[in-house]
Amino acid sequence: MKKLIVLVASVFMLQACDDGDITLESFNFDTVNIQECTDNNLIFKINGNEMLLLNIPESSFPTDETPDGSPEIIDVNSTNQIIYRIYSGTVTDDSICDLIPPASPTVQDEWNATGGTIEIITDKLFASDGVTQIGLTHNIKFVNVNFSGSSNSFSFTEYNFGNYETN
Repeated sequence: MKKLIVLVASVFMLQACDDGDITLESFNFDTVNIQECTDNNLIFKINGNEMLLLNIPESSFPTDETPDGSPEIIDVNSTNQIIYRIYSGTVTDDSICDLIPPASPTVQDEWNATGGTIEIITDKLFASDGVTQIGLTHNIKFVNVNFSGSSNSFSFTEYNFGNYETN
């Protein structure tokens, strides 16, 4: 009887194994800094072969501090885009900032945000003297953002993209 139970359990375990298909449920860019392209509106984070892009007009960023508890709220749409990509190799800013992107690495998979909002809280950025304003810090957060790709989708209730500084 014990042998029969072991045999049935073994068959069940073999049937439950995955064939290696990966289902994306989240990403992690918490430890990497925001970068920007100087010639377009793209700001992004790179983590190895992954890239998280934010493409919104520069005019979407507040030009002064936002009142406490009142972030600038921007709807995700075709003008305000969030894109997550997985590349075939290590990614650099050249992969998207160059006028003619390099042939390698190539985009292996891409998920586009299909809904949700981008919240921006803006604070003044001061020099070390604490008096001279040198720019603005924009804390960017994604709220209720849904991502859709060719084979699956995923969503975040809240994801802190990070701080982006402007002069």
